[in-house]
Amino acid sequence: MIDNYAGELSALLTAVFWTITALAFESASKKVGSLPVNIIRLFLAFLLLGFFGLATRGSFFPLGASSHQWIWLSLSGLIGFVLGDLFLFQAYVVVGARISMLIMALAPPIAALTGWLIIGETMSLKALFGMILTLAGISMAILARKEPNGTAPNGRFSNPFKFKYPLKGLLLAFGGAAGQGVGLVLSKFGMQDYNAFAASQIRVLTGVAGFVIVITAYRSWGSVRAALENRKALKRLSIGAFFGPFLGVSFSLIAVKYTSSGIASTIMSIVPVLIIAPAVILMKEKVSWREIAGAVVAVAGVSLFFL
Repeated sequence: MIDNYAGELSALLTAVFWTITALAFESASKKVGSLPVNIIRLFLAFLLLGFFGLATRGSFFPLGASSHQWIWLSLSGLIGFVLGDLFLFQAYVVVGARISMLIMALAPPIAALTGWLIIGETMSLKALFGMILTLAGISMAILARKEPNGTAPNGRFSNPFKFKYPLKGLLLAFGGAAGQGVGLVLSKFGMQDYNAFAASQIRVLTGVAGFVIVITAYRSWGSVRAALENRKALKRLSIGAFFGPFLGVSFSLIAVKYTSSGIASTIMSIVPVLIIAPAVILMKEKVSWREIAGAVVAVAGVSLFFL
């Protein structure tokens, strides 16, 4: 029976792994910055994937991949890791992991749209309704509640569409969702029957190369060196690398290998719900009932999208 739900169980494990890694990387990014966190965690993940490949396949490097797999998995790595995670990690700093992961619930609709454009997948009326419900749930959590009399505490008129969180952070998180959604479709298209952990290593290798270019352009190697000397940040980085690009990304590829990308994306999108409890307990964040309801509605919308 477990074999029949290998994809779904892998997606559920991915959601758990990503919940852990989101909190670990938020903490590390606030200590040493998002750029150092990105390249260090990918380098650590490359080593973990290499040693895992050496133990299971007899090769430290991802050998045996076709040119098709290298091209599309590399493109997926650039979009998902370099662009998407660059935005997402900066969003962690600006609005925190919980709100960032809530907006990441948009990744499945983005994946569906990308799948329609690239692979020719179609969207049903139920899927469109699910997208609207997802957007409604996200809006509940990120839009500030206006004053009952329509005025702010200082007597001025209150803008009913004022964002409760910085718009910059919300846009960065949306960039992260777009990177994940597009990257997942490209991964599935490129991976085919290739080993999921080896496919992850190709994506990670491309991500490392991309961040080398970015960090060199920004002349930020000094901050990377400082991050390596920060023991607390490095500890959180190691935890995040293990549960994120090593286990999380690999299991996400296993999920899309054994089930549809829509079902996998839906299950993975429960991270906003999973992250509420640790965000309150560990990060001491205050969560309103409206934000909790928004998270539940957003995930419900995503579930409808692919039922």
